[in-house]
Amino acid sequence: DEFISSPPRKTVRFGGTLPEILLKYERGETTDFELLKHQLSDPDIKDAQIINWLHEFRVSVTYLTKDFEQLVSILLKLPWLRRSREVVEEYLGFLGNLVSAQTVHLRPCLRMIVSQFVPPRITIREDDVDISDSDDDEENLSENFNTCHRALQTVARYVPSTPQFLMPILVENFPFINKSERTLECYVHNLLRVTVYLPTLRLQILELIVEKLLKLDVSTPQQDIEDAEEAANNSDSEEKSTEEGLFDMEEDEERKGNKVVSSRSERMAHPLAERLDILMTILFSYIKDVCHVDGKLDINKTKDLYRDLVSVFDKLILPTHASCHVQYFMFYICSFKLGLAEAFLDHLWKKLHDPNNPSVIRQTAGSYIGSFLARAKFIPVVTVKACLDLLVNWMHKYIDNQDTGANAYCDVALHGPFYSACQAAFYTLIFRHKQLLDGNLRKGLSYLQSLNFERIVMCQLNPLKICIPSVVNLFAAITRKYQLVFCYTIIERNNRQFIPVVRSGTGGDLVQTCTNPLDSFFPFDPYMLKRSKKTIDPFYQFWEELSAEDLENLKKPIKRGTSEDEDDDFLKGETPQNDGVAEIAPNSYESNARSPVSSIGSPPDCYVQYP
Repeated sequence: DEFISSPPRKTVRFGGTLPEILLKYERGETTDFELLKHQLSDPDIKDAQIINWLHEFRVSVTYLTKDFEQLVSILLKLPWLRRSREVVEEYLGFLGNLVSAQTVHLRPCLRMIVSQFVPPRITIREDDVDISDSDDDEENLSENFNTCHRALQTVARYVPSTPQFLMPILVENFPFINKSERTLECYVHNLLRVTVYLPTLRLQILELIVEKLLKLDVSTPQQDIEDAEEAANNSDSEEKSTEEGLFDMEEDEERKGNKVVSSRSERMAHPLAERLDILMTILFSYIKDVCHVDGKLDINKTKDLYRDLVSVFDKLILPTHASCHVQYFMFYICSFKLGLAEAFLDHLWKKLHDPNNPSVIRQTAGSYIGSFLARAKFIPVVTVKACLDLLVNWMHKYIDNQDTGANAYCDVALHGPFYSACQAAFYTLIFRHKQLLDGNLRKGLSYLQSLNFERIVMCQLNPLKICIPSVVNLFAAITRKYQLVFCYTIIERNNRQFIPVVRSGTGGDLVQTCTNPLDSFFPFDPYMLKRSKKTIDPFYQFWEELSAEDLENLKKPIKRGTSEDEDDDFLKGETPQNDGVAEIAPNSYESNARSPVSSIGSPPDCYVQYP
């Protein structure tokens, strides 16, 4: 039976050997050639037949010139990946021979390999609608991907110029963001695998991936994610209450149900946020795997990857306004070693104070400095102090230069980088003041007084008018408590100067007041993607809301004779409903003064009542 069912080792030949068939075709005799194409295109072709054909083609690759592109195309469409090991090995040998003898076929070979970087397409039609675009459940998917990478390495070994031909194909084949999560996941994972054996492509591949991630990120604002999660939670609670009313589930069913709920709770309700979450998880895993060898940090590999990531950051992240999550790859790699965090801060500082950079880039660099210093747990107080010294000294020099000039007035267009640096310093103080004062209150106060915030706040450039109100209000409360500077007189004056802007539209006149003239945002505001969040949270400083007691403490200035351990309890507890909090007046500030939107874990829009 086995003998009868197995195909013969030698298939029937019409017209002689393969070289003879090809030579006949060149002379115009196409019958045998057409029969050959038909046999190779047969969907029921057996493994032994494929092996025999490939063996003949391997020894005849010199005949497969550009004239036989169509035949090579048929060979590249052979279903070799899901065949026996013998077929796979023979096919890899054929690919090596083909590209080494006929480099004209290099691009089609690379396209064929890259096309296998995603799960195979299957079509499930309901009412003439395609409801699936990839076979997510194929058992041998991982093994097939391994084979694809072997094929790519084989081609690269025979043709050293492979990387320059491969990169455009990788860009061209990147799936659209509305493809299935599994398709995107597999493609990005395989792209990152390519960087391991073709290191010259790493920077370009990282740029490609980050560019696509940014498109996802800016398409899913935090407010949309919050709204989707809230809607999903409401529908889940409704379903749960309905089920509890109708069914009395058995214990084993409850366990099963709980498991399903927990896996569902890992998913993001917003479909694009779900895709972004999966891809960010892969990127974080890649960064960790590249930088660690046998569980230990390899400093040289980490430095090399850091340089590539900073280059990607400069090219793509820094010019992108209000991205929410993608920039966290820099936050993550900096958590590996303090030297990297300091290098990143130094890099941002150079961007900020270099007058040759565009103003918008300088302002964004200031936002990154403030947000990074405030949110990164792994940055020690000594580094925070060093950065504050740099920022504040530069601000004082800036004020010195402007006080005597014709531009010594409040104008975002003229002094954007200065206001961005002010906001970075204020924001850092809000989050870090307890650590700055910890241990030795007198010494800490002396340091804060040496920064001379009073001169910055009182200068004619008036930074309190430009910075985001939530930052200004908390900065004012803290500096008043420690008698560093009294901001409320200036805040009141600024409030009176705010002129509402009337905009006419189809729906009538709209009165608006600009509360963020700097158009600034905090790039390391709370991370909201559930899976990848687990990687960031251990290194992240969350905002702890204020209790009524904390607010009362903020209204009581520290006396000069206070003992060292009588520090304030700022950043503890929860925000009260009303006690001690004066809501921002609608005619002064909009309710969305937080940045970039109303964010959980960011400073609230409230301030201590004027004394």
